[in-house]
Amino acid sequence: MFHNLKQLVFFHYTKIKMNTKPEVNQMSLPSKCEYLIIGGGIHGLSTAWHLCKKLADKGQLNKDSVVVIEKTQVGEGATSVACGIVRNNYYQPAMRRLMAHSVDVWNANAEALQFRPVGYMQINSQLMHEGMAEVYSQQKEIGYDSVFIEGAADCDKYMKELLPDWQAQGITSVLHEKNSGYGPNKGANLGFKKLAEAAGAKIFEGVQAINLVTANGSGAVSAVETNKGTIECSQLVVAAGPWVRTFWEMLDLPNSVKIKQPDGTFTDEIPMWSYMALEEGELDVDPHSYRTAKGTEYPVIHVDTESTLVSNKTGDVIHENEMWGFYYKPDVYRNGIQGGSSPYDVTKPASEVNIDPYGHKSDEFQPRSAFEDKFTSAMAFCQKQFDGCHAKYKRQKAGGIGCVTPDRFPVFDQYRENVYIIADANHGYKMAGVGDLVSDEVMGNKSEILEPFRFSRYEEGKLHPVSNSPFPWS
Repeated sequence: MFHNLKQLVFFHYTKIKMNTKPEVNQMSLPSKCEYLIIGGGIHGLSTAWHLCKKLADKGQLNKDSVVVIEKTQVGEGATSVACGIVRNNYYQPAMRRLMAHSVDVWNANAEALQFRPVGYMQINSQLMHEGMAEVYSQQKEIGYDSVFIEGAADCDKYMKELLPDWQAQGITSVLHEKNSGYGPNKGANLGFKKLAEAAGAKIFEGVQAINLVTANGSGAVSAVETNKGTIECSQLVVAAGPWVRTFWEMLDLPNSVKIKQPDGTFTDEIPMWSYMALEEGELDVDPHSYRTAKGTEYPVIHVDTESTLVSNKTGDVIHENEMWGFYYKPDVYRNGIQGGSSPYDVTKPASEVNIDPYGHKSDEFQPRSAFEDKFTSAMAFCQKQFDGCHAKYKRQKAGGIGCVTPDRFPVFDQYRENVYIIADANHGYKMAGVGDLVSDEVMGNKSEILEPFRFSRYEEGKLHPVSNSPFPWS
């Protein structure tokens, strides 16, 4: 449950001098601030930007009101490996409301964030049809601009009018979102950095939080010890992406949960955190050469189907009588076609997972050997022109892992009186508007949109519905 901090508790302590590298920023790290944000990714910087704007509107913005610390550099965390897709399509009503808000933020700041609203197409077999009809109906209720095509013949006609070489079989519904699209991972992150700094936030790179200090007689966090010194704060926001578990443990929060079932019983203890590894890749082609029949940029293409997928390279069956899915888009920021498939579970206990080195620097968490064949064969399954495209597959590192919750949906909640945790469960990049909603909450105004994502939902049994998609967060 969210609790607004009414009084600030400060205490004095001795700072510990540490041997560190030279300061990355020209600014000196302040010893005190009102709002301290850990993490310079999409959520942290969006929160900082919106906080500054709202404090300024109230005449309460001071030079050290909002401080962000990032342990490496902006754009080097989970954002650095994000595919960049922004969509509303979720089977869960609460996620659709959240994403509709975030898509509005992307479109309202498209130039600053380099967002391209090319559209997003969720293309489905019969098993997904009913669920997608529900999504479309509820998108209409919230005013999200989309069209829904039903029936194999009409779907084939619609797709071929857009992409004449379309050849995917077994498609019975297409949900076409008009205001969705994609952006650059690092470019958007740097865009948020500029917006936050222009609004008055101070952002320090190369500053790593190493300990949370609590005040005497209170569970509130009064200061954060970093590798560059200690910062007192009245409100702490943790927006650490896949590193969220570290801060969860620092706060001595539960490492497992029991979930209430519909019959009133509870599950056994389930680990609070686990990890999933992304499987994504790229084709070495000119993205500007791919246009629709109307001369426009390709929309983002996402296909979920149980149709048989045969290797375009060997002729072997890759999937048969089971759901599989993938997505792709010509991407001008990566200078190629980028896409991916459903992630796989990291089977190690969360405490044994080595998050660092992260992303493309990791040798452990990279797409598995079978991914290349699946990705290129799926593209050939969809469009004739991609027959033989495995020859253009980029053999490069493309890894990344996400930290997920028991139900694989986000947790946004306040702990220890003044610590707000943004645990995005790897839905991160697309949720650019979360910072707007979180800034309201830490200023004392609860968000109705965020209410379904409280930690208490596990004990209360208020879980989000589950779709037939092979993707764990659709």
